[in-house]
Amino acid sequence: QVQLVESGGGLVQQGGSLRLACAASRTSGIAFSIYPMAWYRQVPGKQRELVAKITNSGSTTYADSVKGRFTISRDNTKKTVYLQMNSLKPEDTAAYYCYDMSRSYWGQGTQVTVSS
Repeated sequence: QVQLVESGGGLVQQGGSLRLACAASRTSGIAFSIYPMAWYRQVPGKQRELVAKITNSGSTTYADSVKGRFTISRDNTKKTVYLQMNSLKPEDTAAYYCYDMSRSYWGQGTQVTVSS
């Protein structure tokens, strides 16, 4: 079974930046590049929401709340998806999850906390 492992979360001040990474393993020899991937986030008591997604061809989509501040990218040779987060705001505080959109696999999540 595919495993998705996120890293890069932490505590940052408002206006700061973080880069999250999601590394895929145990991909059964199938090219990672064919799978569309996404980042979601969730705060306690609320539904998980889509932050950004990237197709196998590299097309990207963003939630309105992060447009112009966040960038999703992928390195298929490393089987890794990234989320560069700039100009962070306290309302970006959440657990961030990587998601394989084709096979419905989730990572374990990484916490991002933005202090004001």
